[in-house]
Amino acid sequence: MDWQLLRDQFPVTRNWAFLDHAAVAPLTRGCVEAIKEYAEDMAANGVVSFHRWDARIKQARALAGRLLNAKPLDVAFVPNTSAGVAYVAEGFPWEPGDNVITAAEEYPANQYPWMNLRDRGVEVRAVPSRGNRVAIEDIRGAMDARTRVVALSAVEFASGFRNDINAIGELCRSRGIFFFVDAIQSLGVFPFDVNAMPIDAVAADGHKWLLGPEGLGLFYLRREWVERMRVTSVGWNSVVGCHDFSTIDFRMKPHVGRWEGGTPNVAGIVGLGASLQLLLDAGIPNIGERVLALTDHLVEQATRAGWSIFSSRVPEERSGIVSLYRDGVSPFKIKKHCEERGIIVNVRSGRLRISPHAYNTFEEIDRVIECLKEPG
Repeated sequence: MDWQLLRDQFPVTRNWAFLDHAAVAPLTRGCVEAIKEYAEDMAANGVVSFHRWDARIKQARALAGRLLNAKPLDVAFVPNTSAGVAYVAEGFPWEPGDNVITAAEEYPANQYPWMNLRDRGVEVRAVPSRGNRVAIEDIRGAMDARTRVVALSAVEFASGFRNDINAIGELCRSRGIFFFVDAIQSLGVFPFDVNAMPIDAVAADGHKWLLGPEGLGLFYLRREWVERMRVTSVGWNSVVGCHDFSTIDFRMKPHVGRWEGGTPNVAGIVGLGASLQLLLDAGIPNIGERVLALTDHLVEQATRAGWSIFSSRVPEERSGIVSLYRDGVSPFKIKKHCEERGIIVNVRSGRLRISPHAYNTFEEIDRVIECLKEPG
């Protein structure tokens, strides 16, 4: 790979060494151009251009299908990850006494929608991590005959721990448990194949590793669950004949598209589509290898600088997120030192969190290391 060609697609590199993709990523040049093109066309032509942009939505959906190895119609565009989680939480056929299992350290988006089910008699079982890991034996131990759903992130946002999605999915499938995955910290970095993986639903916003705008994400639901899940946000766009506005015919789409109830976020979709094209052209396996090489370098050099690595670096458990700390050193002060020197990192759970993407360089990682050597 000529990574410089990829790097050229990121205007942010003119101003910053941006190493915070686990938060909100900068937009790609293609994403910005697509959004600008849509805005200018709508200003000049309005609804006359509908068919042009409808075709671009279909194109972006096809790219999302490639990313997940799913049929395009099994992928819906949603406002954010929280919406995808809520679609499952509110639509699942619960009975009082059922329970859902998640990790205690999950991002709030994958906790609050399940907690909101308590008034329906659904128990939330939050499994504590063992240090930097979520142990599959603890998930197994939390299961019983009334466990209906397991909801986990592919990569934990604070620790960077990469869950063994295949093993957990197989465990769920063997017990008839629905498996939901929040993939926001994984999609765009690691290959994700919903046909090969025992997953029932996936949600992921596009504004992190997918390099898209905020307010637009992806939601996948295995086709066999479409009729079993209640749709809680039905609108004009949920039905088969959605463009025949004069006919009321309540036959919902036979796929996840029934959750796209209203008018789509066209600007967000075409912007995300441009970034998806860039990522897929580079090759997701290539991106993953590059990100892991950068984080391996970061871990090695940070350790030499006297920092401790909280994130698991077991080969199959490492990700694009590195969480690190040093006794007596404030991560917030280091974050400030970095920003003053044109470097963007973040703090989560009281630790410094660094999350480079494939367009970042080893030289940028070395600049961070110099900041880590300064007193905090």
